[in-house]
Amino acid sequence: MTTHNPTTITAQPDTPYVDIERHFDATPAQLFRAYTDPELITQWLGPRSLTMELLEFDPRPGGKYRYVHRRGSEAYYFNGVYHTVSKDERIIQTFEFEGAPGEVCLESVTFENHDGGTRMRSHSTFPSVDARDAAVASGMESGIIESHERLDELTATSTGQE
Repeated sequence: MTTHNPTTITAQPDTPYVDIERHFDATPAQLFRAYTDPELITQWLGPRSLTMELLEFDPRPGGKYRYVHRRGSEAYYFNGVYHTVSKDERIIQTFEFEGAPGEVCLESVTFENHDGGTRMRSHSTFPSVDARDAAVASGMESGIIESHERLDELTATSTGQE
């Protein structure tokens, strides 16, 4: 399913940042729940070609997460720590791809009421421009866009409702 709401991903040259913005036809509460409910996050996070398994998931300040995306014999592990979890408003967390240990990113995502839906904004700070460039080169953009399409689909069903 392709949606009419485009995802904008900005990675300005010579900066360690990635900014993402997208409008969703869902409420902030629906999106927040999709980010923090273990039964929902596995239904949308990542490309369709991968399955997701939560190994640890505690979305509260100080809580940790760890998950694996699999495709056949391939496995990609990710982990992080939640720093701020403000219901229906903001999540701040660290993010680390275990295939690039020590390249920990700080991510902030906000959910704002906007035009009958929600404007989701994400800001990621990488430890260096090189680390950011490696993440962008890894195919991150297509994974983010596909995740957002899946999130749209989820929030359009009763499963994603509050």
